[in-house]
Amino acid sequence: MRNAWLPLLLSVVGCASAGFPTDGRWVDMTHTYDEATIYWPTSELFELEVVSHGFNPKGYFYAANKFCTAEHGGTHVDAPIHFAEGKRTVDELPVDQLIGPAVVVDVSAAAALDADYQVTVDDLRGWEADHGRIPDGALVLLHTGFGERWPDAARYLGTAERGAQAVAKLHFPGLHPDAARWLVSERRPGALGLDTASIDFGQSTHYGSHVALFERDVPAFENVANLHLLPTTGAWVIALPMKIGGGSGAPLRMAAWIPD
Repeated sequence: MRNAWLPLLLSVVGCASAGFPTDGRWVDMTHTYDEATIYWPTSELFELEVVSHGFNPKGYFYAANKFCTAEHGGTHVDAPIHFAEGKRTVDELPVDQLIGPAVVVDVSAAAALDADYQVTVDDLRGWEADHGRIPDGALVLLHTGFGERWPDAARYLGTAERGAQAVAKLHFPGLHPDAARWLVSERRPGALGLDTASIDFGQSTHYGSHVALFERDVPAFENVANLHLLPTTGAWVIALPMKIGGGSGAPLRMAAWIPD
């Protein structure tokens, strides 16, 4: 059962929120949204407009802002509708699909040698040979090491240029479409995530991994922060997006609980 682990996680969260001693810690896996946030070269950048910040005539301090952002930028979720007609939008994603045990597949050594590295079926099978079968409902997180390059767009994306012409210059790792198809046909992940700007590698032109995952209603988390702080197994992840009606993606607040 996908959510057989849920009572355990809720008991951990409940104890933490009640202030009782717990053996573990939280890790924030979300990049801050601000002027440095990295977006796809063809997307508008994040904008924050101050509406009020100061004492008003009634004598009390009041702060309020408004913001503008593309769905796909910063730490965010890609809903299946993004590349699969008729599949789930952001508001249709079940909450229990966005919470679960984390499986961290570390390919940072390979990605350091090849910015265009694509995670393979052999990488996933190798992980299982060492750690056991990927659990049903797991959030499979690919640690490429590129998250530690944030917010340097040139190093993170392969180019700091903006506009349509910059897309051909993107170089960062991703998930090979064959590996995406293997995951959704041979395993039952709740979602996939990684510390780059796209689940497909930077030089992709057909986005086969997006299609393979989203046709099976498996969402993707992109621009995930602090994957280097997570253990290979044992962490529990909560990845809750802004609930945008009909959204193809949304900003994501993502955190991991790491037991001692």
